[in-house]
Amino acid sequence: MSNTFVNPLSRGTPGVVNKARAIKQWAREQLALPDWAVVSVNELACHLPGCPPKETVVLVMRDGATMQVSIHKAMQQVTEDDIADAFASMRGRENGS
Repeated sequence: MSNTFVNPLSRGTPGVVNKARAIKQWAREQLALPDWAVVSVNELACHLPGCPPKETVVLVMRDGATMQVSIHKAMQQVTEDDIADAFASMRGRENGS
């Protein structure tokens, strides 16, 4: 039995780090974030029935508040439009839409 751990975010994994950077930049642009705001991007596995196998979660931390959006796609499949739609939906909920 092999106990070898393979880090999916290691620099040896093509494109993952660059994709995470792109998603962070898209989030910053969508929300007009200041440089000091923290944006975190994670890909999570879901094992619940009916849940997609992977989702991408974007956390934005600023002014003592945290916002979270989940996109039900693997990180490599997330597009700039997905980020725009996710944050537009969040703004709609905040405005009572």
